[in-house]
Amino acid sequence: MTEPEIDYAAVFRALPGAVALLTPQMVYVDANEGFLGMRDRTREQLIGHYLSDDIPDPKDPAGPLVKNLQASLRRVAESGERDTGLQRVDMEDPDRSGVRDERYFSLTNAPVFGPDGRVVLLLHRVEEVTELIRAREVALSLQEAMLPPPRPVGRHGAAVRYRPAVGALNVCGDWYDMVDLSGDRVAVAVGDVVGKGLSAAGVMGQLRSALSAAFRAVDGPARALEVLGLYARSIDGAENTTVANTFIDWDARTITYSSAGHPPPALVHIDGTVEFLDRATDPPLGARPEHVPRPQVTEPFTAGAVLVLYTDGLIERRREDIDTGLARLADSLARHHGADLENLADALLADLLPPGGATDDTALVIVGL
Repeated sequence: MTEPEIDYAAVFRALPGAVALLTPQMVYVDANEGFLGMRDRTREQLIGHYLSDDIPDPKDPAGPLVKNLQASLRRVAESGERDTGLQRVDMEDPDRSGVRDERYFSLTNAPVFGPDGRVVLLLHRVEEVTELIRAREVALSLQEAMLPPPRPVGRHGAAVRYRPAVGALNVCGDWYDMVDLSGDRVAVAVGDVVGKGLSAAGVMGQLRSALSAAFRAVDGPARALEVLGLYARSIDGAENTTVANTFIDWDARTITYSSAGHPPPALVHIDGTVEFLDRATDPPLGARPEHVPRPQVTEPFTAGAVLVLYTDGLIERRREDIDTGLARLADSLARHHGADLENLADALLADLLPPGGATDDTALVIVGL
């Protein structure tokens, strides 16, 4: 089959978004319709002109953008490497005279090499991402409102880490909660809603609030999970949510726990040995058609031990058995045994999360016993 001849000029014009080509001396040599429309220029007003000539009016709000663009293109021309950035521009609202709105633009600049390996052209692409940035700000506010701030539990220390998956707008369906109970007791839980993004975060907020109320109304983690499971039946998207639930009693030196399909909490003893609390595991929320009492087990602890609760993003990897992830967690906990709680939390994330960022949401709670 004969390969079709490619019209690269036509490909360039059809590229999505706003794209322009410049020489290393910052002279425009081509631009697609998207770029001309964004800059409100004709081809004659742009092609053959220097980038600096693109802002004849010093009051043009795009001036700072062009200044930063020049610096970025200069870096690309000198280094031969791609350069990216985010630029804020305050532009006048066309419907409200004198009112400026924040606008955000993503800049990508890349080298085009000639046959001798030198940079002969600079490819510039600009995309407005204002709505994405605004959505991210809303997401951050939502997440902060739905999760408790990291704080000591009762009179005891705790460290919390929360890492959404890469590209998840900083929101996810994982959660944690720590609730002071009567006496020297605390309820600590982590949970994981199926799915990602704002919809999963909305379900997460409802379930976390319901479990927090159940902690205060019933005795024991198993009963709290039973109440949560009944409530979850009325929430779309709550099915198959997993939760690990613990009640810590410092007077009795015991941890009572129950799990709804969740990876087991890890108890790190004072000698550095790691014990997974996996003797009270039941199916996730909504997995049974009928209500069945959930199991719970009480485990003693010695002062100085550490309890670690986490979601599956910390240990699970595609095409890997969960036991491998649990072994990796146990090894990391044993190696960093004796570190203070904050340093231990950082060490676990450094050891266990992928170098490019978490591919699944991750919540981590460490309680000093």
